[in-house]
Amino acid sequence: MNTIQSISHFHKLLSLPEPKHPMVSVINLSESVFIEDEVWKGFVSHHFCVALKRNATGKIKYGQQHYDYDKGVLSFTAPHQVQYLDLKTMDCENTGYLLVFHEDFLLKHSLVKTISSYGFFSYAVNEALHFSEDEENDLLEILYKIDKEYQYIDHHTQEIILSHIELLLNYSKRFYERQFITRKNGNHHLLTKFESYLNDYFNDNSAEKELLTVHQIAEAMNLSPNYLSDLLRVHTGQNTQQHIHEKLISKAKEKLSTTELSVSEIAYELGFEHAQSFSTLFKKKTKMSPLEFRQSFN
Repeated sequence: MNTIQSISHFHKLLSLPEPKHPMVSVINLSESVFIEDEVWKGFVSHHFCVALKRNATGKIKYGQQHYDYDKGVLSFTAPHQVQYLDLKTMDCENTGYLLVFHEDFLLKHSLVKTISSYGFFSYAVNEALHFSEDEENDLLEILYKIDKEYQYIDHHTQEIILSHIELLLNYSKRFYERQFITRKNGNHHLLTKFESYLNDYFNDNSAEKELLTVHQIAEAMNLSPNYLSDLLRVHTGQNTQQHIHEKLISKAKEKLSTTELSVSEIAYELGFEHAQSFSTLFKKKTKMSPLEFRQSFN
């Protein structure tokens, strides 16, 4: 697997001069030309990338899926994710900006601990953020300030640039939450599909099954796990794992109160490999053991 080791290496691949700062760069796509190189057939990098694209077309593989990104406006990628870029689909009229910053640039700053909380770095490319002209201008202003700041590097540069990056991420978080709310029709369909999947999974006793995972249900819905969890959190106040546990405990209560199945049998039907794991989760959620709950109905 090819590795893009540095911001400088990335600049060379885009036919750009050496970056002004070794750890961070704002790249104007209209000034970039992606060179023909084997690296695009499969690569990982050590930097985060925020891509603001206008009129951009092309195909990219991020993780395990291919996406057209001509409809994307703002998308995020994290270090060490496998990516593929199809240069044959690239449009020479691509415009927009890339903010790239090396993962080591965050060291000794609070953002190194909090950046993982911005779940959109794990969204799929087709889950890009769409925003209004005013919102775009807010983000472009931040990119301009970052670009201006690293023109003259001193011991304040890192702190100021990372403050701007953090502000950009917080704006993006706000815009994504707004997008979850305003796209009511599409999101209502996703919420209904999610609820149906949960019900079908826990009502199916016809075959052996493993414990339902966030990744499993997200994959079934063609969404990234973080995107699904953030969508649910905005609309319901709970993430995917909390919904799974809530449905699991509800189904367990139903079986404990209406059947003669043993705790081990119920645990097995719900997908647990070990009954003790089921009992531990049940007590954590209800403050009662499965047997104590059953006895409360006798």
